[in-house]
Amino acid sequence: MLAASGRLKRSVVDYDFLVVGAGFAGAVLAERLASQLEKRVLVIDRRAHLAGNAYDAPDARSGVLLHHYGPHYFRTNSDRIRDYLSQFTRWRPTEYKILAWSDGRYWPFPINLNTFEQLLGRPPGSCTSEEMAATLEKWRVALPDNRPPANSEEVIVSQVGMALYEKFFKNYTRKQWQRDPRELDPNVCGRIPIRTNRDDRYLNEKFQALPADGYTRLFERLLAHPRIDVRLRTDFREARAQVRYRHLVYTGPIDEFYDCCFGPLPFRSLRFAPETHEVPWFQPAVQVNYPNDHEFTRIVEIKHITGQAELPWTTILREYPQDYTAGKNEPYYPLPTADARALYVRYAARAASEPNVTFVGRLATYRYYNMDQVVGMALAEFEKLKTSTLQAGR
Repeated sequence: MLAASGRLKRSVVDYDFLVVGAGFAGAVLAERLASQLEKRVLVIDRRAHLAGNAYDAPDARSGVLLHHYGPHYFRTNSDRIRDYLSQFTRWRPTEYKILAWSDGRYWPFPINLNTFEQLLGRPPGSCTSEEMAATLEKWRVALPDNRPPANSEEVIVSQVGMALYEKFFKNYTRKQWQRDPRELDPNVCGRIPIRTNRDDRYLNEKFQALPADGYTRLFERLLAHPRIDVRLRTDFREARAQVRYRHLVYTGPIDEFYDCCFGPLPFRSLRFAPETHEVPWFQPAVQVNYPNDHEFTRIVEIKHITGQAELPWTTILREYPQDYTAGKNEPYYPLPTADARALYVRYAARAASEPNVTFVGRLATYRYYNMDQVVGMALAEFEKLKTSTLQAGR
């Protein structure tokens, strides 16, 4: 049962589980607990909608199904995760093609053989993978003693050299994180593949698609079980004080759960600036990165992959990274630095001894996860809860 507003009265229902957060982690756990264990579950969220950052809805002017919190490109190599979500959605297969705007022109991105040919001014199809690999071997910066990269600058320059690093990665990373890439974990830039073939897809996973009816509709189906109640615009602390429950599932920022007792964890936030244009298309790809120009990092025109090519107008989102301040904007990305991780470890140690509380999801575990990874985490946590519940005879 979905309630639009969250002014709670004292609960007259005993819930088995209170789930804080209606994003992937919370919704998947709620669905499993209700459908598989027949538990009574209350899901709350402080926002006015389901789906967390995956929330999508049609733009009022153009009709484009917008991803309101930035593009959510679903992909997975896990048949288990795909099959689970397929109970609640049909899929629109797609491939995510990305370009980068640098030096006054578009470039295929991630770096691949097509990018290499453009860089050398060669005709399309004139270079080979072997030629590209041999050239990158000359350009790359060897690390002392062949040690692994220690930061995000090293992970790129050790593969493609300084020129390509500066063209595509250095300033984009600085804008996104407000840190020099040398201060960031290697996996920040290391998540972007470098290819010597003509595979110009942004992602490598074998299954790449969008929910055919959108993410919000997927979440409505996930939470439609009669043993699940949903309350939006609901504050966690108010709910915790007024709702009777046996176990808490918490998907919010772990530092806020403990009133930032060790200090606030650093997150990066984003500001999205939508623009509707009276043209069928604004740009040649779903996403264009701007590593060296403008304050925004990218422009997303999600219409390229929503199956709405017939619409005469389009809506884009410009994405501006910004600092996170609790209560003023949303936390999107945990800061991938050693000092931030050390602070999280203090919170995690306290959480490990918390009775009848499960911490799950990106914010609660202070780590960046793709959507399929969050679903996989939630399914794994369900198995733990299932075992403990059955052992306790509840």
